[in-house]
Amino acid sequence: MQMLVSLGVVAVMGNNYKPPAYHQPKYEPKYEPEIPACSKNTTKNWCLEDSEYPAYEVVYELDKHYEAVVALYKNVVAETANSVDTLTKLVDETYLCPSATSYVQPLRAVNTKGKWRVIINKVESYGIKYDQHARIEECEADAAGKACPLVPTCYESKCLQKSIYHRFLVFDPTDYYFPFAIETFKLPASCACFVGAFSL
Repeated sequence: MQMLVSLGVVAVMGNNYKPPAYHQPKYEPKYEPEIPACSKNTTKNWCLEDSEYPAYEVVYELDKHYEAVVALYKNVVAETANSVDTLTKLVDETYLCPSATSYVQPLRAVNTKGKWRVIINKVESYGIKYDQHARIEECEADAAGKACPLVPTCYESKCLQKSIYHRFLVFDPTDYYFPFAIETFKLPASCACFVGAFSL
């Protein structure tokens, strides 16, 4: 009797039964915070140290997209080599305005659209070391807007902070298919001296 009942139930279900629709698992990207934790330790719009840098995820994706990423990286490195020559040591230089110069490898920075980005730096994939440098020169805190100290006082002068644009290879974990791109960043490049008219 139980067998007949069971078969009867199956037969009834067979007329009206619809199998559940198959849903492909939805990709849930890992979003980076809009303002990273490393920014709390600096007043600048870039981080040279980052305890939350996603090194494992970056290397995994570099290995996965090896050829395409290398092509992008070579393009960026060519420009970087021309601009800073991958220098890590400073040489003696004389400036009209007091400034501090350094060659840095940012791990995160704010792009020209105002968004924090993870910059590919200090990681290795298939024997390729990904290093992106930038030369930073900033006016000393009390120099910007003040008269150039080495210019005679008979000239109107002023120290001005100048910036230039750098292109960096970045990691975007929200892009499932190819989480890499080249983006533009504005960084301080020189503390310039503006000289105006001569006055007695």
